[in-house]
This record gives sequence, C-alpha cells and structure tokens, in this order.
Amino acid sequence: CPEAAPHLVPWRPGSDTRRAAVVGRGTALRLESSAAFHSLVIRDGGTLVFADRPHGPPITLRARYILIHDGGELHIGSERCPYSSRATISLYGRATEGAAVEGFGQKFVGVGRGGVLELHGRRPRSWTLLDKTLHPGGLRHGPYSSERRWGSRGLNLRILDGGTARVLAAGRFDTHLRPGEGRRLSAFLARQPPGSVVAVAVGDSAARSLMPETRLLLRDRLGSRFIARLGYRQPWALVGILGGDQLSPAEDKREYHRNGTTGLAIAKRDFLTYDGTCFTVTAFSGWIKGVPHNGFKVEASKGIILHLLDEVTSWLPGDRIVIASTDYSMHQAEEFNLLPCPECKSNQVKIDGSPLYLHIGEVIDGVDMRAEVGLLTRNILIQGEMEDSCYEQNQCQFFPFDTFGGHIKILRNFSSVHISGVELKNMGQQILGSYPVHFHLAEDVDERGGYERPTYLDNLAIHHCFSRCVAIHGTHGLLVKDTIGYDTLGHCFFLEDGTEQRNTFYHNLGLLTRPGMILPSDRSEVLCLAIRSHVHGNYTPVPSTDCMAVSTFWIANPNNNLIENAAAGAQDVGIWYIFHRVPTGQSEGRYPEGQAEHTPLGIFYNNRVHSNFKACGSFFRVHFQAGLFIGKGVKTTRANAEDPREYLTIDNARFRPHQDADPEKPRVPAMIDGLIAFKNNDHGAWARGGDIIFRNSGFSDNGIGLTLASDGTFPTDEGSSLEVTRSIFIGESSNFGSQGGQNSYWGKGANGEYRTLPRNKTFPIRGFQIYDGPVRITRCTFKKFTPTVDRHSSAIGFFLKNSWQISPQNNVSQILMEKSVSKRSRNWFGNNDNDGDKMSIFHDLDGSVTGYPDTFIGRADNYLLRHAGCLPVPRWNGVMCTGKFAQV
Repeated sequence: CPEAAPHLVPWRPGSDTRRAAVVGRGTALRLESSAAFHSLVIRDGGTLVFADRPHGPPITLRARYILIHDGGELHIGSERCPYSSRATISLYGRATEGAAVEGFGQKFVGVGRGGVLELHGRRPRSWTLLDKTLHPGGLRHGPYSSERRWGSRGLNLRILDGGTARVLAAGRFDTHLRPGEGRRLSAFLARQPPGSVVAVAVGDSAARSLMPETRLLLRDRLGSRFIARLGYRQPWALVGILGGDQLSPAEDKREYHRNGTTGLAIAKRDFLTYDGTCFTVTAFSGWIKGVPHNGFKVEASKGIILHLLDEVTSWLPGDRIVIASTDYSMHQAEEFNLLPCPECKSNQVKIDGSPLYLHIGEVIDGVDMRAEVGLLTRNILIQGEMEDSCYEQNQCQFFPFDTFGGHIKILRNFSSVHISGVELKNMGQQILGSYPVHFHLAEDVDERGGYERPTYLDNLAIHHCFSRCVAIHGTHGLLVKDTIGYDTLGHCFFLEDGTEQRNTFYHNLGLLTRPGMILPSDRSEVLCLAIRSHVHGNYTPVPSTDCMAVSTFWIANPNNNLIENAAAGAQDVGIWYIFHRVPTGQSEGRYPEGQAEHTPLGIFYNNRVHSNFKACGSFFRVHFQAGLFIGKGVKTTRANAEDPREYLTIDNARFRPHQDADPEKPRVPAMIDGLIAFKNNDHGAWARGGDIIFRNSGFSDNGIGLTLASDGTFPTDEGSSLEVTRSIFIGESSNFGSQGGQNSYWGKGANGEYRTLPRNKTFPIRGFQIYDGPVRITRCTFKKFTPTVDRHSSAIGFFLKNSWQISPQNNVSQILMEKSVSKRSRNWFGNNDNDGDKMSIFHDLDGSVTGYPDTFIGRADNYLLRHAGCLPVPRWNGVMCTGKFAQV
C-alpha cells in the first residue's frame, strides 16, 4: 500500500492559505492531517501520499489549485489497497480571484507531462436497478392526507385495509344535530370488513345527539375509553382496529375552552403492510383560535425499504442515493439518505424520506423499465467550494447560483492516471475546457500510447456539477466504467472535436442533464436566443435548429463503445451520435473531410434511454429529440456573411459506415443491439443513414417508438438501407406515471385510466414510423396501440406532414400484432397533403399486417399507384394493390 512505503516522511503542514507549497525533488511525504494552502505543486519526482487511518480523523486538503507534473505524484490509496478512511480535496476561490495558470485555469487539480495521479477509494456497487416498484409515499396506494375545518361537524371516519394502507371508505356523521345519525353510523361500520383499521376524529362537535347506544357501540367495536363521556365541542381522535385486537387503540382527547383554543387531540398508530412496509395512521381533532380542525394522515414510517436487483451491502447508513425517473420528466429523479437497517437483506436498503413520484421496479410487457438507483457517496471526495449565490463576472444573467466549481484536467504525456471510488461534487465551470474530469488532447491513453496500465475512470460519482461530467477531448482508448453523472449543466459524457476514438463507456449512469451555455448544442431556447456574441451580424439563432440538443452521452465519433449504459433523463437527448464533417477546435486537420461519417460504429450493446423530455416538430425545420439519436452534425466553419450561424451550431450530416471509413469499400452495418427506450417524450430512437440495424430492442410509452430515416429514397450511398428486427413495441404500458416534475399532460389512456401522456393529449402515438426508405421491419411484436377519443394510435404509422419522398421498397414481414392492438376503423393514411403524405406506401411481404401476402398498401387518392388489381380499404383511407412498384 502506498502509505506504508518506508521512505515516506510524515507531514503535518497545518493551514496557511498564503503559502504556495511545493513538493519537489527528493521529497516523499505522507500527509498525516488536514492542511490548507494557496496552491500545491508536486513536481521533479516529489511524492505526496495521504495517510490511511481508518479510526483517525478524516483528512481534508484545501487549495486554490493542485498541479502535478514533471515526475510529481499524488496518491490516495491504490488499486490493490483502496483507501479506507475519508479524504477530501477541496478547491476554493471565486472566478474573480487570482490569476489563471496557463493550460489549466483556476480552481483545479491538474496533471501535466510526467505527472502521476492515483486516487483509489472503496469501490461500492455504483448503481443497480429497483426490483420492486416504489410508489409515491412508499405505499402502493400512495400517502393519504385530509384536513377539514368548518363543514365537518360530527364524527369523521376513515376505514383502511391494514394490509395495503389503502383507504377503503370515508364517512361523516353529524351526531351533534341529528339523532338518527347513530343508526347510520352503526350500519356503516357493519358494512366494513372485520379487522379493518378505523380512524375517527371529531369535527366541531359530535356530542349533543350522540345517543348512549351509539357511544356503547363505539366503545365495544373500537375499544374507546373516552367516548362515553365525550362532551360539547370536545376534541377526540382514535385509531384502532374494527372489532378490536390485542392492542388498545391509540386515543386522545382535549378539554374544550371558551377561548376557542384547545390544541389538537392526536391519535397515532403504526401498522405493517403485507409486504413489510411500516405505515402510520394519524387522526387529529381540535380548536385553534375559534376554528375547528380535524383530519387524517396515512404515511410510511420508520423508513422505506427498497428492493434492489443486486447485492448492495457496500452501501452504508448515511450514504446518499438517487433514484431515476421512470416517467417522461427527468425531474422526477429523487435523492434520499440511507438509514440503518439490520432487518434488510443483502439486496435491500432503507431510505429516510418519502418519494413523491412513482418509480417502476418491473419488466412490463417485455420491456425492462426498472428505475436506476445510484450511490452518490464515496469515501474520497473532490469538491469545489461554492458561494451561496452568484456574483459578478460569473454568468449571473443566466444562472442565479455560483457555477465556478473545481475541475480535474489531464494533459498529454502524463505518466499515469487512474481514478476509482471517488466522488466529485460542485465541479466544472461554465467556461470552455473546465469540466469535472477532462482529458485534454491526451491522444492514446492505453497500450497504443505506451501505457502498460491503460488509463481508466472507474466507480466515480459525479453529481451536482456545473459543466459536463466526463469530457474526452482529443483522447483515445480511455475506459469510463461504473460512473454516475447526475445533475449537471451541458452534455454529460462528452466527446469534443470528433477525433476521439476507441473509448469505452461501460455500465455508466447519466441522469438529470440540464442545459448549459458553452456550446450552441448545450443551450436551451432562452440561452440560445440570449447568447449571440459569436454569430455574424444581426443573425438571430433559431433555437429548435441551432441549439436545444443537450445530451447525456454526446458521441462525436462512431468508433467508440457503449455497453450497458443508462441515459436516464436529459432535457433533450439521451445518447446522440453526432458527426463532424472535419475535426473541429484544437483537432482541426487531424483527419480528412467526411471520415467520421464513414467510420464504422463501435460496439452498441444493451444500453437504456428513457425520460428524455423535449419535443419538437418537423425534422427539416428542427431536429427531433429522442432517447437515442443517430444523425446530424455540427457546423464546422466560423460565422460569416454567407452562413451567419455560430461555429458548432447543429447542422446536417449523414452516417454512412464503410470499411476503413472508405466509401469505395464495402458498407459495414451499424448494429444497435439490445436498446431499451421508454417514456421518451418524443422519440424512443431516431436514426438517419445506412446501413443501420436495430435488433433485440424494446420500445414502450414513447411519443414515437422508432423512426429509421435513410439517406433519402435515392441514397447517396447507393444500396444502403435500415432495418429493425426481433424487437418489441408497446404503445401504452401499465407504467401510468405520476403528475409533477416537467410532465404537462395527464389524461385518460386507452383503458380509461389516467396516465402521463407524451407530447400532448392529441399527439398520434406510433410504434414504428415509416419514412424515406428503404427500411425493413421484420420479426417484431406490437402491443397496446389503441386509439382514444382524443388521439390516434398506430403500431406502424407514417411520418406526418411529410414534404419528402417515401420508397416503395419499404417492407414489413413476420409482424405479430397482439390483440391489444386495436383493429377498429381509423384513417391509417391521414389527410395531410404534402408530397410525402400522398406517396405513403409500404410492402407487406407475407401478409402479417394486412392479411394479404405480397401486397402494397398506399393512400386511396394516389392514382399513380392504383390499377384494376387494387382493393380499396375505406376504413384506412387506403388501398391494397398487387404488382410491382418503383419510383422515379
């Protein structure tokens, strides 16, 4: 272990924020206690190692910056000896204080040529999935709360199922004015299941007409000790079991005073649901300043136990977790602290607090919608020290909070960098190049670059940051594994110039990715219109085309690997493959024009995209937002009179993968294998180009499940096509969602139950959307596409208001439409009158959609299509034809 090396000299430098400390030649120190400096430079072979004292006080190192270069080394733990104590590196300073260090800026941990940074904390399980649905309030039927003042005179009752905490019945009985109410109360109780939970609270007064037989009934059935002598306006509350149990009911009363204030009589009792969740039922009654109060609460108590997919014994009491949204809004992600839980199994933890939203913990209709649960706490913490609010020269016109966090920057020719088991908080700055973890023009960082131990980031928790999560800039061969990126501004996992290749993202979780201001693609509509310093002349940006593309994974070159990652909520897109026609920024000239667009896709396997929100309109006016987006590029020229848009604004591009990125060599199909896309407000996935194949994928509860848009019906890359196979599409699952967060639309679904809705209440949802071509859909299953009175629904539909062409080579085969796909009459072909709408067509190869093999289905008023062998289908506004069709 590094801290046990015999040549290390104990070091206790104390606190002096004016001191510029240097650990230089021949110096090898073990930091034994907390320290503070103006700056710390480790160079010329100097070494600093944090002492590991599990039973000693935590060590905190504060500095404006730490620079490691020219043989300098900083160690906290090692791969073989993870650090077991608690250590913090705290970077302080305002944006307006001090000079920037060339190449690094301010408030940083920097690694230059020859530097070594080895940080290795405990490696707990980074994230897992819920394995049982978590309901609002922690109870299946949600928390319950009711409070009344005037208008509730008499005895107010609630009846609950003690096994589920569900409120079964409610009643009010005016036993103050109406003598007959006692009989009605007796009948009400007689209808309730024996053993039910009963909660009673007096509103105003309940005594004047409360007959002796009714008082006796309540004593015998509820076990009340106070009901026999209940007086005028006397507050009384009770929680017990109908028919009694071995425990006495919880019961309380107050004396009524003429001053109109009695305080509250509060009765409270705990119960246990069938699945082991503890909940509390509370009834209260009283007078406050002459106003009667009464009410009831049902809420989970003593913590809520989460059932998780994996063993999480490495998660400890006091740690903090985040549970991802499983609805359209990323803002339904929720944080909790962990409580001690001796009764928990190895895959369970107990949380402090009550969830506001529904978090799914099930595979529904064959699509895995289980919420991601991530651990935000690590025993090594690197943080920026922040001001309470924004201050001068710190983008206060855009953000009301301080965005000048810390950052880690690693430059080319470092000696060794490996970071694992580290938490990064309040990191990043809204300044180009200052990100929580940033590999800057480091080139090859694996064996190809001469690193015997390839560089990696493993098991990091990057959260509550101000600019990205991990930025890979001009760097190749980096492994980013088991890392969480949560609640940041701008693209989270970010490839910058388009040259970055052979990087692997394995089992990472990104969520709550908010807009930032650095690049046009980071910006929201408001920021896009406000930031015009780099456009030409008086050009006003168009937010929906120039900006509004912030993504959790921003992949600027296809030759990278994405394996088992989760993009669990961005303002715009989950995973975006974007194409730089030429390298941009500091990588200009690194490869020839068009290379990225022709580069084969790396591995894409078992990734998840959900809760990506923003929705937009027609593709050629705007870019769609999606869980997964393959297509588009960035503007690679500076703003000028001919094209006044800002540099790196969103632009057009086509993905045409070929062997060796050579368009003269054979095409190499891009394989999207095992994508899960659900609850994306616009698209589950959109891909343009060819060849692209989706397989073994699941799409559920998206505005549109999947659109495959080719390079045009006469592709520049002649012969290219797109395909989806062995996949499942669900229109409306039993994931009904929750109101709140960013969700705007709540209405009835096809089964009549209320649910969150994508886009708006009338948006026509589609499973697979036919567009351009040639596209193939084969061996796919469709479920639960049923129209409602408010909106259409199509398992297979068409791009609407389409100004472009559709190929007659588009075809379907081996399609299974389950009974839940409505067969009722509907206009399959809309009344849109653009050229593409009129040309809507596809080929049913085997009759699995229409029942008629080898038929073409087109719009009824397409008279270029119709001939004597065609059969009109009025309920579709369509026509089925045999024969052969081509396009000119």
